[in-house]
Amino acid sequence: MNTPMIIEALVAVQRAILDNESQIESLDRAIGDGDHFINVRRGCEVLVQMSPDLRDMPPGLALHKIGMKLLGTIGGASGPLISSFFMAMGKSLEGLEEPSRAEFAEAFASGVEAIKQRGKADVGEKTMLDVLIPVSRLLIRLVDEDTPLPALCAQLNEEATRNMLATKDMIASKGRASFLGERALGHIDPGCKTCEVTIAAVCATVLQPTESQGAA
Repeated sequence: MNTPMIIEALVAVQRAILDNESQIESLDRAIGDGDHFINVRRGCEVLVQMSPDLRDMPPGLALHKIGMKLLGTIGGASGPLISSFFMAMGKSLEGLEEPSRAEFAEAFASGVEAIKQRGKADVGEKTMLDVLIPVSRLLIRLVDEDTPLPALCAQLNEEATRNMLATKDMIASKGRASFLGERALGHIDPGCKTCEVTIAAVCATVLQPTESQGAA
């Protein structure tokens, strides 16, 4: 994934987040702080606005700049976590002009690990990691197996959706939802929904060149 593709993905993510505004807001009102969508929308807007400044940067530097910008843009608990994700990815891809799929998968895993360490959370605690960790692990395996891109993206989307839906049956142990106890049951974690939407948008972006060439 080169920097122009990263920029295309940012635009696609912003569009997808706006398209899912009502659902994300509803989920956050039910078990969150009520500001999740506002913060994510603000972050997306700022990143799309700064896209022209990123275009001539190598991917690692562009991702680092994205992380730094989000640190001062996204409020709430998610700001530092998402910023850490992008900065860790940027560090992993430092010096690479055209990262391979394997390099990008490792960078994604580094970003997810940064969220895990900073948030002191793991799978099963009804947070965004319940989508990000399984998707990251699957991405590394599929890349290692040299899975064709369309099949890879389809499986990543399925994994994201399945794990997002699984948070309905979890009792949160992190964030505001942890204070609700069993009252959080039956509700999807809003951060997981945002991650699922984002993953789908990024997959659609990376598939565009493949589909336009008629690849199977």
